[in-house]
Amino acid sequence: MAPALHPSVAEVWHWLSEVPDPEIPVISLTDLGIIRDVGWQDDTLVVTVTPTYSGCPATSVINIDIERALAEKGLDRVRLERRLSPAWTTDWISAEGREKLRAYGIAPPIDGTAADGVLMKRIDRLAGRSNLTIACPRCGSAATEKISQFGSTPCKASYRCTDCLEPFDYFKCI
Repeated sequence: MAPALHPSVAEVWHWLSEVPDPEIPVISLTDLGIIRDVGWQDDTLVVTVTPTYSGCPATSVINIDIERALAEKGLDRVRLERRLSPAWTTDWISAEGREKLRAYGIAPPIDGTAADGVLMKRIDRLAGRSNLTIACPRCGSAATEKISQFGSTPCKASYRCTDCLEPFDYFKCI
């Protein structure tokens, strides 16, 4: 009996790059960096997913969306594995994903400010004691102020531009 032919891993990655995040549909799951690995184990495609945080309310929807997208491509033997370590970080968001966030009106996380291993800097940032400049995604101004640590979803904070006066979300660094 001839071995079953599988789509290439690269093709599967391409398919997954078309699956939107359910909370921010302009960014894909691969742009977000939560799909960590794709590979074949015999006749089963294994997709490893790291949620943005362990209590993310969108995790179930994301899993269903992945399974649905792959089933639409004819894959009926898919196993999703959840990987919590290492924990997801905003550093995993692709450059294209960051630009998509900005174009959508969400300030992307500032490069290099996520979990960088420097405990006191991270504590200061999470406690609001650091002076990060969050640029307005609409006009580009650095004259912005935090309105609330909590935005439209748990992974975002609410800001306002003091130049154009528009409110916007900032994708918090995790």
